Amino acid sequence: MLHLILFLFFGGICVAGAINLLVQRHPINSALSLVVVMASLAGEYLLLGAEFVAAIQVIVYAGAIMVLFIFTIMLLNAGEEERTKGSRVAMLFGIPGVLIGTVLVAWVLLEHSGTGSVAVGALPGPPKVIGWLLFHDFLLPFEVTSVLVLIAIMGAVVLASPPRSAQQESAQPDRREA
Repeated sequence: MLHLILFLFFGGICVAGAINLLVQRHPINSALSLVVVMASLAGEYLLLGAEFVAAIQVIVYAGAIMVLFIFTIMLLNAGEEERTKGSRVAMLFGIPGVLIGTVLVAWVLLEHSGTGSVAVGALPGPPKVIGWLLFHDFLLPFEVTSVLVLIAIMGAVVLASPPRSAQQESAQPDRREA
């Protein structure tokens, strides 16, 4: 009973953090809300008996990746978001599209997933097995993810750098003083 209460508690924190992430106007506050979501997911993993995944969730996602997000937001000097009315096309096609997509995904998962219940301990869990899967069987997706993060950081640096004409003017000394 205690596990169910804790599971629902961490689930509620996760949902509240996700909603807060969407309604915040300042990007730093949104990123910090995402840290709350990541930490509550780590709590969920602990309750499910996946201690290694919970530790990786905190170290990699709530730690390293979120530091990169916050660093990128601060590098871009992103201010408060301006609220707009929204696009009529997005409202006309987006909301029904999301609803149809949700129904289709739910139908496929419920009717055609082909999975049954799995016994505890049947899936890979020890760090050695997870490391072998990550760096042998799933090496390409792992490397593609790291390249995407690197590209995002490089894009943030390019966007945050001043235009070339401003760089050239600041590099040349002022000739009027001489």
